[in-house]
Amino acid sequence: MRTLSRRSFLLGGAALAAGPLISAPPKKRNVLFIASDDLNNTLSCYGHPIIRTPNIDRIARTGVRFDRSYCQFPLCSPSRTSLMTGLAPDTTTVYDLKKHFRDVLPDVVTLPQLFQKNGYFAGRAGKIYHYGVPSDIGTPGLDDKASWNKAVNPCGVDHSKEEPLLTNYTPKRGLGSSICFHASEAKDEEHTDGIVAAEIIQMMEEHGNEPFFLGAGFYRPHVPWIAPSKYFDLYPLEQIQAPPFDESEMSIAPEWAYFTKPANWGMTVLQRREAIRAYYASVAFLDVQVGKLLDAVDRLRLTQNTTIVFWGDNGYHLGEHGQWMKQMVFEPASRIPLLMGGAGIRTRGRGCARTVELLDIYPTLAEVCGLEGTPPNLQGRSLRPLLDNPNAAWDKPAISQVRRANVGSPVDGYSMRTERYRYSQWNGGSLGEELYDYEKDPRELRNLATDPQVSGLKASMHQRLNEILALRRTQR
Repeated sequence: MRTLSRRSFLLGGAALAAGPLISAPPKKRNVLFIASDDLNNTLSCYGHPIIRTPNIDRIARTGVRFDRSYCQFPLCSPSRTSLMTGLAPDTTTVYDLKKHFRDVLPDVVTLPQLFQKNGYFAGRAGKIYHYGVPSDIGTPGLDDKASWNKAVNPCGVDHSKEEPLLTNYTPKRGLGSSICFHASEAKDEEHTDGIVAAEIIQMMEEHGNEPFFLGAGFYRPHVPWIAPSKYFDLYPLEQIQAPPFDESEMSIAPEWAYFTKPANWGMTVLQRREAIRAYYASVAFLDVQVGKLLDAVDRLRLTQNTTIVFWGDNGYHLGEHGQWMKQMVFEPASRIPLLMGGAGIRTRGRGCARTVELLDIYPTLAEVCGLEGTPPNLQGRSLRPLLDNPNAAWDKPAISQVRRANVGSPVDGYSMRTERYRYSQWNGGSLGEELYDYEKDPRELRNLATDPQVSGLKASMHQRLNEILALRRTQR
């Protein structure tokens, strides 16, 4: 019989002990899913000349910044529903702020549900699905219970104490669509978004040893613009300029294209500048809260295994075309920030000029995280090729839509964005069309829809848009 030396015995034992570790399945990748509310592309990583967002920029440096990313519907609930189900608004039939998608699609598997089915802890704090801001702060709103193992509905001093201090506040007036602001003396952590950050950090601490999908749903920069005063101080009023505007811009597009009537809601140039400053302050406040999450990922040694997604639910007008807020298919309302960085993202610190949609996030995360059981009817396309190579071939346009109330029947506006052009149609074109060339006209000041020189281009875009819409409607 062979006699083993002590060294051989110990080495053999070590090998046996190491065996299971070598054959163990790889650790599942975490996802930190960061949502902003009514954020346009006023971020320094997108080249804004004034605002500085160093923490959001950190995400951009670890991955890909999508420069032509668009929402499906520039309104909170339809947009968020579409992202979280992977289905377009014409499939979910959610066009307003009241209807819940489960009433139409009771068995749909949402994005966080798919993570749960793959053994993940899924938690959220704040607004991932829709609820009204500020009226529903502190409540579940239109949340989806099946999506989460844990859900927190924070409520800070901005809602509980400071709303009566807002400019133009009246007790019975809704604040969710009012241009109003307040420079708060409360600390960051006393505000709702400060609480969102703290709750997500706590979930990281409690579930860092298991795979997680954590949704951090921030409320700013949605109105009312309540943020600590120090963030207002970052942007002196003399630095703020209102976008150029001429009254003729209100007749470039069909009447249905406009949401703000009269232009700028009658605000003076000074009032517009004050409102823009409050928006910038809210973005700066948001950025600091995002930084707290990123710091926690590093502190808890989760960096190497956590994919980070930062997204906006819709864009936001700050006076372009005399328009404010959203519910339009002009570029400022339909374009959104989208950053994907961290673990699983091969590219670092580059922009991508391809047109992408919020619909694309669901299949992308499913692929990046290697999830099983991904629903076969998702209507977006995985962005994995663009995460590997932002210049990869890509022929997919982005579709945005809005619905206008109208006597008799609603008016639907659909818009298709390619890398160079946007084509929009109102009730199939019977109530007007738009065509813009962003290479020559980035401010959308010349509607080419009636220009015979581009009639062929318009016809091809009209046909392709309606083919995509028909396909999505048949998938209900």
